[in-house]
Amino acid sequence: MESVGGQNRHGHRIGASSGLGFFCLDLAKAGCRIVAAARRVEKLDSLCQQINNNKMEYSMSLTIYGTRLAVAVELDVTADPAAIEASVWKAWDAFGHIDTLINNAGFRGQVRSPLTLSPEEWNQVVKTILTGSWLVAKSVGKRMRAAARNGSIINISSVSGLNRGVFRGGVACDSSKAAIDTMTKIVALEFGDYKIRVNSIAPGLFKSEITENLFNKKLGLKNAMKKLVPLGEFGEGDPALTCLVRYLIDDSSEYVSGNIFRQHLHC
Repeated sequence: MESVGGQNRHGHRIGASSGLGFFCLDLAKAGCRIVAAARRVEKLDSLCQQINNNKMEYSMSLTIYGTRLAVAVELDVTADPAAIEASVWKAWDAFGHIDTLINNAGFRGQVRSPLTLSPEEWNQVVKTILTGSWLVAKSVGKRMRAAARNGSIINISSVSGLNRGVFRGGVACDSSKAAIDTMTKIVALEFGDYKIRVNSIAPGLFKSEITENLFNKKLGLKNAMKKLVPLGEFGEGDPALTCLVRYLIDDSSEYVSGNIFRQHLHC
C-alpha cells in the first residue's frame, strides 16, 4: 500500500499516549504523517521517536516531506476551550493541515454503583470522553471548513455504549460512550455540508492501559465476553481496528459517514 488513498495524509490522533498507540504506528507505515496528542508528552515523545527513528519501516512519506514523520503535541481534553483550540492550531501547523482526526481520549474512572458515584467522578469521566471529543472535533472541523478541505473524523466509542455491552459499575463511562455515538451521527449531518465525514468505531474489550488488570481481577469475564462475540474468539487491535481506520480515511469510503462500526476485540 503506497499510502492511504493514494496520497499522503496528515492524521491528528487524540489520546495517543496509551491504549491505541498502534493506530499511529500503522498509519505511519501506510504513508501518513502523524500528529500525536495527549496530556503525557513524555509518552508521546517515545511514540514519535519510534516512528522517526525507524525511517526505513515508515519511509512512504520521506520523499515528499523530508525526515520528520511524527510530531507530539500536548493536549488536555479537559482543559478550557481556548487551550484546546490552541493545541489544535499547533497540530494543524505541524504539517500545514489535518486530513484525519481520531478522537480516542478515554477515562473509565472507578467501578461504582450509580448510588455511590460522586458528581465529581461523573463530571471527570464525561468531560474527558464526551465534552473533550466534541471540543476537539469542533476545532478541527472549523479548520477543515476554513481551508475548504475534505476530511475524516473517527470517534472511538465502545460496545459498552451499545445494548450488547452494558455492564454494572460503568454508568458514567458507558453513558459517555453511548453519547459519543449519538454525537457522531448528528455531527456527521452537520459536517457533511463541508464534505467532512464523521464515523464511530465501538471496540469491545482489548488489552490497554485502562483495561490491563480487568481480566486478572475477574477471571470469568473472558469466557463470558466470548459468548457475546459472533465469531467466538477475540481478535487483536492490529489489524482488526487498524484496517477499519485505514478504510475510513481512504478515498474509497468517501460516501461513508454517520455510521457506528462495532468491533469485538481482545489482545
